[in-house]
Amino acid sequence: MFTNYRNTRTNRIVRLAATGCLIAASFAAAPALDAEEKAGWTDVLKSGVLAKHCHTKGNWVLGKDGVVALTPRPGERGWQRYDAYLWLKEEYQDFEIEFDYKVQKRGNSGFYFHVGDKKSPVAKGIEVQIYDSFGKKKGAKLSDHDSGGVIPGIPPTKNTAKAPGEWNHFHITCKGRKVTIKLNGEIVNEISLDHPRLKNRPPKGGIGFQDHGLPLALRKMRIRSI
Repeated sequence: MFTNYRNTRTNRIVRLAATGCLIAASFAAAPALDAEEKAGWTDVLKSGVLAKHCHTKGNWVLGKDGVVALTPRPGERGWQRYDAYLWLKEEYQDFEIEFDYKVQKRGNSGFYFHVGDKKSPVAKGIEVQIYDSFGKKKGAKLSDHDSGGVIPGIPPTKNTAKAPGEWNHFHITCKGRKVTIKLNGEIVNEISLDHPRLKNRPPKGGIGFQDHGLPLALRKMRIRSI
């Protein structure tokens, strides 16, 4: 009986020690895991489940490598299929977002924000253009349809887009009435939401990526309210 008691007591101590180690390990790992969250960031693709933070009827597929690939299905052409856009579930007013994108030759897409009506994002939102702008000569005239341009009507100040098939990095900040757009580490646009072409757009709303009927890849997407 004494032996059984001793064995039981020993097993209980071992279990408690093991539990303590697990708890200690979880606490030790917590700061690294929570650092981004504590700073307010949401890693949109981290879970590996696209539907956790997004919704779409388009053929957007999140792979195990963390890349979201848009491969339009047969017959899916043009940009007016708004339910095929990749929409974030949350709405934002003041925000900061970072993401990588990759287009093919003559690729075309867009990043939308402050969308008040997802059935009419062009008229009820603001678009930052995603485009194959690579190869334009220095000093060439740019339009709002070049990467980093703001639709409607505000071209980027410079062309920093990389070649088709290479990853580009956008860092976009919207704070108050000011929007700053960085493409591949350089500021390519700084605009006021009081601009005549933008002042009547919603001050808050949805965020999404355009399905233009052309292949597109996205990765390393994170966003936070500021």
